[in-house]
Amino acid sequence: MELMDNTYKIQGIDVLDITKKYDTPLYVYDGEKIKSQYERLYNAFNVEDLKLHYACKALSNINILKLMKSLGAGLDAVSISEVKMGLKAGFEPEDIIYTPNCVSVGELEAAVKLGVKMNIDDIEALEYMGMNHPQIPLCIRINPHLMAGGNENISVGHIDSKFGISIHQLPLILRIVKTLNIKIEGVHMHTGSDILDVEVFNMAADILFQVADNFEDITYIDFGSGFKVKYKSNDYETPIESFGKSFSKKFNDYCKKRGKTIRLMFEPGKFLVSESGHFFVRTNLIKQTTSTIFAGVDSGFNHLLRPMFYEAHHEIVNVSNPNGNERIYTIVGYICETDTFGYNRRLSEVKENDILCFKNAGAYCFMMSSNYNSRKRPAEVLIYNGKDYLIRERESFEDLLRNQVEQEISF
Repeated sequence: MELMDNTYKIQGIDVLDITKKYDTPLYVYDGEKIKSQYERLYNAFNVEDLKLHYACKALSNINILKLMKSLGAGLDAVSISEVKMGLKAGFEPEDIIYTPNCVSVGELEAAVKLGVKMNIDDIEALEYMGMNHPQIPLCIRINPHLMAGGNENISVGHIDSKFGISIHQLPLILRIVKTLNIKIEGVHMHTGSDILDVEVFNMAADILFQVADNFEDITYIDFGSGFKVKYKSNDYETPIESFGKSFSKKFNDYCKKRGKTIRLMFEPGKFLVSESGHFFVRTNLIKQTTSTIFAGVDSGFNHLLRPMFYEAHHEIVNVSNPNGNERIYTIVGYICETDTFGYNRRLSEVKENDILCFKNAGAYCFMMSSNYNSRKRPAEVLIYNGKDYLIRERESFEDLLRNQVEQEISF
């Protein structure tokens, strides 16, 4: 979103025109930003075989998935529904890697039937697959016991994490693999999100290389993701270009040592879509207390949970009054609980019916929305090649009742 001639625009389209056309609250995604982020990450590496699998839990609208496929991405799916969504979007089964956690045998069997790559993250599932599907090559998710990530809720590689098989259980893994004659085609790790220190990846690489050394049939090594993006204009981000250069050398040296080409894989989600997203809300009222000026908007943590759940920072802009005199506001929602998007933010003066924009609203924003307080979820719009497309309709009151069964019960 750029300020041009005193008007905020996305790909040349006035954002106020978008909110008039589709109403608020409204998620808008810049397809060109997604494309440029994909190309930036892909071009950062210089290896013989590279594949980026989009972590679709970040934003799984089928139109976004189709865009990712057109760019050449594979798909990282964590549920059977994400697998099915990927197939419906046109991904081939071999381009989908399924990485479940704490799922039932029934879900594993459903994924087997669909023919996708299986990434196993617990000993029991490894044994089950080896005993019941010995012909299927597997990937193993290793927990390297590295603490990483911008928040404890998104740090998933530490010693008490529920994700992955402990690196200390490698002897048990090897015994099961040998006993059941399991073919291991890949090893995988993911330590967390918002990782700024690239040394985490280098340490994890050393661990994964040691694990991979035990498997003759390795064809790929998957390093997950967790690259940090900017949430403020002066924020830090993972230095992708320099990291890609140094990591490529490290990976190429390992391939040379093994005497074979091994595919390097990453699973970016936030990095690809976060900065593409904009969440537009309308100001319902301005309310001043003894010490605070509240700007109350037509949304809440039912639409954008990250500030309340992760204490995440999203820049907020008054797009209705780009160059007004600044005042200090606390922006709050309409949910009947503490529901704060941002404390003490400097914004151009806000009035009733002004449109505010929350930046970095592409990843884990709409996807974590709910109908709490019986509120309807917002619409989604994709802007691509200078044209706006409605990619999800706004929910109606009828949608809230759609799956409820009203019974004739004598209460």
